[in-house]
Amino acid sequence: MATSIGLVQAQKMSTPYWLAKTTGKLPSLLYGLGEDRLGGTKLGYIDTNVLLKVIDSTKELYAVQLSKYHSAYIEKAYLKPDPNAKLKPFYLTGSFLAKGDTLNDLVQIKMEENLPYKSWMEIEPARIMVDLYGVQTNTNWITQLKTLKEVKNLYYNQIEDDVVRVTIELKHQQHWGYSIGYKGKSLVLQIRRQPVLPDLKKMVIAIDAGHGGNNAGAESSKYHVVEKEATLLFAKALEKNLKKLGVKKVIMTRNNDTSFDMKDRVLFLQQQNPDFLISLHLNSSANSAVQGVSTYYKHIGFRPLSQALLKQMLTLKLEEFGNVGNFNFTLNAPTDFPNALVEIAFLSNPEDEKKIMDPKFRLEVAKKLTLGIQDWLKTLH
Repeated sequence: MATSIGLVQAQKMSTPYWLAKTTGKLPSLLYGLGEDRLGGTKLGYIDTNVLLKVIDSTKELYAVQLSKYHSAYIEKAYLKPDPNAKLKPFYLTGSFLAKGDTLNDLVQIKMEENLPYKSWMEIEPARIMVDLYGVQTNTNWITQLKTLKEVKNLYYNQIEDDVVRVTIELKHQQHWGYSIGYKGKSLVLQIRRQPVLPDLKKMVIAIDAGHGGNNAGAESSKYHVVEKEATLLFAKALEKNLKKLGVKKVIMTRNNDTSFDMKDRVLFLQQQNPDFLISLHLNSSANSAVQGVSTYYKHIGFRPLSQALLKQMLTLKLEEFGNVGNFNFTLNAPTDFPNALVEIAFLSNPEDEKKIMDPKFRLEVAKKLTLGIQDWLKTLH
């Protein structure tokens, strides 16, 4: 492993590790030391004030022990030492409670400590999975109330000596999102329900115009089209088309050329709580022959939206660049609501660039994206 700064600090305290709590804006755990232009592959966001055992470090990251056989990495800025923390020989899970409120289903897992976790979506059947690290089960009560409307079943397995896996089966095939975090010493999942009538007009839709302000994005070489300017034009065209159809509410992450940090966009969107998000970008390649449209998703439960959008966009006679999964883009990372990134075309390709500059093309893109959304909603049952 790289330079062991963490171990040096630990040796001063006469122990092979030291304890810390997560802090900052949307801390996330990383699988390993690999990275690309969007950063390293992530287990996912994790709540603040989660206890982590630091065992080593590199220049930028701390290595943390999650359980006996699982470790991860976290950026140093998102950990603060906790000199008062002490590890117990073992931690236990407590009772589970699943119930519904007026808007969502809630799953509450009692814990002895705010310990690390990983969550993900599965399909066919649709379910939410959660791994709890560093715990043994003492759960003998799983209470499920009749107020539940989306959660079908709730159960767990002790898959390793110190890893408990929780399974939450859903009633509908389409995932509508969930949030996860601690309230006191309980890990709580807030699970969104599928709308009774998935009618576009009754939905709250978020549109993200990629880049902005001091983040210009890509720029074409021939006509010097700047991505941040073009994405805003496409976003406004989509907003106008949706409002024309009578959509209940459209949320824009930006309406002008303003700087908006990516994590701040996530926090803003989580507060706005849209039914789903579409982020618009323009692609670029060192090879000017590369062209076409592509859509992106991170979580498998949100793939259907990205597929429906791509299918309609291809009717504009754009080349297919593909439907890309497990994409490490910040706005694809939230599990809170379905989301998809659309790379409309390539600024670096002469043919695509001409289309991007054409106001008529922007209107056609707005119409096709709207049709894609409608196609997706028609598949729900």
